[in-house]
Amino acid sequence: MNKQGYQFWFFVGSQDLYGEGCLRHVAEHARVMVEAINASQDLPYPLLYKPVLITGDMIRRMFQEAGEDPSCAGIITWMHTFSPAKSWIAGLKANTKPLLHLHTQYNEAIPYDQIDMDFMNENQSAHGGREYGHMVTRMGLFRKVIAGHWKNPQVRQRLAAWMRTAVGIVESSRLKVMRVADNMRNVAVTEGDKVEAQLKFGWQVDAWPVTELAAAVADVSEADTRQLVEEYYNSYDILLDGRDQEDFRRHVAVQAQIELGFERFLQEKDYHAIVTHFDDLGTLKQLPGLAIQRLMMKGYGFGAEGDWKTAAMVRLMKQMTRDIKGARGTSMLEDYTYHLVPGEEGILQAHMLEICPSLADDKPAIRCQPLSMGNREDPARLVFTSKTGPGVAVSLIDLGTRFRLIIAEVDCRQVPRPMPKLPVATVFWTPKPDFTTGVEAWILAGGAHHTAFSYDLTVEQMVDWGEHMGIEALVIDRDTRLTRFKQEILLGQAVYR
Repeated sequence: MNKQGYQFWFFVGSQDLYGEGCLRHVAEHARVMVEAINASQDLPYPLLYKPVLITGDMIRRMFQEAGEDPSCAGIITWMHTFSPAKSWIAGLKANTKPLLHLHTQYNEAIPYDQIDMDFMNENQSAHGGREYGHMVTRMGLFRKVIAGHWKNPQVRQRLAAWMRTAVGIVESSRLKVMRVADNMRNVAVTEGDKVEAQLKFGWQVDAWPVTELAAAVADVSEADTRQLVEEYYNSYDILLDGRDQEDFRRHVAVQAQIELGFERFLQEKDYHAIVTHFDDLGTLKQLPGLAIQRLMMKGYGFGAEGDWKTAAMVRLMKQMTRDIKGARGTSMLEDYTYHLVPGEEGILQAHMLEICPSLADDKPAIRCQPLSMGNREDPARLVFTSKTGPGVAVSLIDLGTRFRLIIAEVDCRQVPRPMPKLPVATVFWTPKPDFTTGVEAWILAGGAHHTAFSYDLTVEQMVDWGEHMGIEALVIDRDTRLTRFKQEILLGQAVYR
């Protein structure tokens, strides 16, 4: 995953009613704020201070410059003083980047003993922010609003979270998904309007014949394959399960060759996510398992059985979580089976092979076991159990006339008992607010059996992404009540058409 040198532009609004002295103070305050925030390293990307904006022409030109700069991932606006909002119309119309309104002020407390009218006129974010906010709302533009003092750690945490969402928005506009073969026959939820997805999200979703991927795999040299196999053996535990060591190693080498061939093909064609289908493997000797797991670990998105929507969301969510200190993992998952013992209810998440090892709680192990799907030789895969703790599961669905984003809070737990005969990676979770409500709400919303899951993102971040894209975002969390949730579905049907 190549790191982009993103930055965020910091726009300060004011006017010339109070003279040059006031404008100098505004500029100095903004400079101090930007330098202090950057020095704190609380944000994942740097702020770039821009001159104080006081006229419509200045504002329009600055937004246009931001739109033309590929390194600009978003714009943060702050009204230090009163800023006549009609001056912002042309600039807001020209804006193409994610937008945040930071409703703050330079001073944290009212200087009770010294405050006078000069101070009031110069420090009136409470006034200017409302004027600006009114205009953005009247124009019907989506923006994020964060209120609070700029030194407050919670404000900075929310700024940092929004920056990651903004990167997901920007990356969405350039995302390319490679479909190897088609969707699984007769399956509904993995289908979708790829043209509308490109119009709505910016995704380019292309089909490639498996023969070309297989040829790229065949071109990988034995030397390169052996080198990667050695990396596998040095990185993971080996569980032979009674197999001959040389036979086991040969099966592992097949996955190494697939990983190298797929990755080189993806890089050559500039794709960021891939989907496969177990029923269309061409001359591939195994269903890609360990190979796909490793590609996801490197930042590629993946969706099974042709599920390009999940592949795209996994890629974006990996981009949004990039460089988080202590990141806990992001992957594609699938609902498999329930545990319905009273007081222990949960859902076992897994897949045939392809779960990202970023979720692993301990060192993954390589196993090579039979797989009926795909009609190929026994594929090697990484097996592990997941970390515990809260996470977010996301499903993007196509309702025929529009898209809906379903976002669910889940609590990942240890499975009640080991599963020594299950040779796949597993996650076990209970949805919020409880098993029954969470499952019923998911089904009522039309959620898929595949999800894009992350320990490192929040419901708020995914809602922001969906709202910026102009699609419905339904949340299932600790506050969900089914009666109200059904009303939200009906309301969404009326609002989003």
